[in-house]
Amino acid sequence: MATVYAGKLLRVELASGQCEDVPLEDELVRTYMLGSGLAAYMFREALDAGRVPEDPLDPANTLYAFNGLLSGTIAPTGCRSTWCARSPLTGIWGESNTGGHWGAELRFAGYDGLIVEGGSDRPVYLWIDGRDGTVELRDATHLWGLDQFEAHESLCQETDERARIASIGPAGERLVRFASVMQGGPTHSRAAGRTGMGAVMGTKKLKAITVRGTDKPSYPEAEVLRDLVKRLNKMIRNRAAGMTKLGTSGGVLTAERFGGLPLKNWLEGSWSDGAEAITGETMHDTIWVRNTFCHACSIGCGKAVEVTEGPYAGVSGEGPEYETLSGFGGLLLIDDLNAIVRMNDLCNRYGMDTITTSGVLAFATEAFELGIIAVEDTDGIELAWGAPEPAIHMIEKIGRREGIGDLLAQGSRAAAEALGAEACAFHVKGLELPYIDPRAFVDMGLDYATANRGACHMESPSYWRGYGMNWPGWQDGERDRFEGGETAARLVVEFQDFASVFNPLGLCKFICKGGVAPAHVTALVNAAMGWTWEPEDLMAAGRHIFDLKRQINLELGVTRADDTLPARLLTHPRPSGAAAGNLPDLDEMLRHYYRLRDWDEEGRPHVLEH
Repeated sequence: MATVYAGKLLRVELASGQCEDVPLEDELVRTYMLGSGLAAYMFREALDAGRVPEDPLDPANTLYAFNGLLSGTIAPTGCRSTWCARSPLTGIWGESNTGGHWGAELRFAGYDGLIVEGGSDRPVYLWIDGRDGTVELRDATHLWGLDQFEAHESLCQETDERARIASIGPAGERLVRFASVMQGGPTHSRAAGRTGMGAVMGTKKLKAITVRGTDKPSYPEAEVLRDLVKRLNKMIRNRAAGMTKLGTSGGVLTAERFGGLPLKNWLEGSWSDGAEAITGETMHDTIWVRNTFCHACSIGCGKAVEVTEGPYAGVSGEGPEYETLSGFGGLLLIDDLNAIVRMNDLCNRYGMDTITTSGVLAFATEAFELGIIAVEDTDGIELAWGAPEPAIHMIEKIGRREGIGDLLAQGSRAAAEALGAEACAFHVKGLELPYIDPRAFVDMGLDYATANRGACHMESPSYWRGYGMNWPGWQDGERDRFEGGETAARLVVEFQDFASVFNPLGLCKFICKGGVAPAHVTALVNAAMGWTWEPEDLMAAGRHIFDLKRQINLELGVTRADDTLPARLLTHPRPSGAAAGNLPDLDEMLRHYYRLRDWDEEGRPHVLEH
């Protein structure tokens, strides 16, 4: 029996109610680790066997909710879980990752993850109590329709007040295609937000997975690991002090200064006064209450906030992060921080990804401005740049799938195709763009175009180099953020390979902002597992997992033509600001990228071993 990881998964067949333990083979763990690596392996097996349905909202779409290899350990940020299935939003590989405490609790309950198959004929929730071995599907009819926080409170009362809960809100129940899986209560909520894993749970009528456990991991050389963790945490705290104070929201003003903050649905170039009003510094000085921490985290990037005055007084909970502030703020030109807190709270309660939600709202606002969407279509809501109340009302319509909200709940790609407004929709492979402008950091254009789940800033956060971040011995020296070609392609490949091990390991990428490089992660894996990896082995494992997900997407219909960006980002430079006039040369970067990955000219890996 494994000691660091539990060594078994729980298979849940919802139609029959049958639950069974599935032992894990050590060789699989060494090759794919856990998390999205193991999930991709199992997804590929199901795909080859014809068990992946065409419609992602078919209950037969298996959901893989897996911890990482180090989730629940003392490793810095060893807390994360990954949720994978065929994406209801994109139709291809779907993957979403979250921190908090649920993943650690699942490990304490004796499991490394869940394979959830089929669907129930009524709402249910899963109760896993590792203290006495209880694994039970319970009726959730009384919980159906409750928002995330209401359901969380009820489930704590029904099971255990210290239970950790992953659940869906009304958006997941109504199959909003970008519904999230939410974890935690209002004071520390975390989301597996992207690609619509909440809708996968919704189509299965699985309201929640509630977990309680006490079985902590043990380690082959505990003192060696503790000493390494102590040294790494000290380095992380010192180098990530800005993240501790401001969280990711501290990046809003920096992005504006670099010309990388998307504005008015990617149309404008400068917004310094607006950015100043919604940045992390403003949040800290006005509505911040305290920092919140995930399991085993020394950074504490979460920010509990409370609005005490104005029209949104009384709204409290987890503060909006960079992507949420940039999407509801810059992308919609809304400079009212308290209104954005309200929008974030609504998305958390309904259980919706804030990146896609804000991208869809920006699409709808531009389409409204152009007359493609009329006021009759919106039930009288007049969408406008800088206007928070119409946006708030539209979030509620989407969450309830009312009126035009039913169309927008399908995502901007589907809505644009239905309305003939493709020029207003910003997505790659159906996933809305996150909020680092590739005209300001050209390598991010290549990352968005090639990331396996669609446009994603976390599959290769190479823009950190453009901000001046260095990792001596791995990524150091100056980086010209406008330089494309082979230099940008090599940077993206290396960051993608490195980033690809984080979800399988259950670690948060923000430790990289604390100076953690491949050598540090390798040392951590070796100390925890008793392995003898070199950094090259770690990077090779990341590349293998990345290529496996690419192979899955090729079999699901992705082609070279899908490795692209919205036309506006390739043809229309920002009109002002620090990135004015610049455009990424995506075709040139792709040529180098395919060669460096040993893919052919159509973007197919030459070696597709499984």
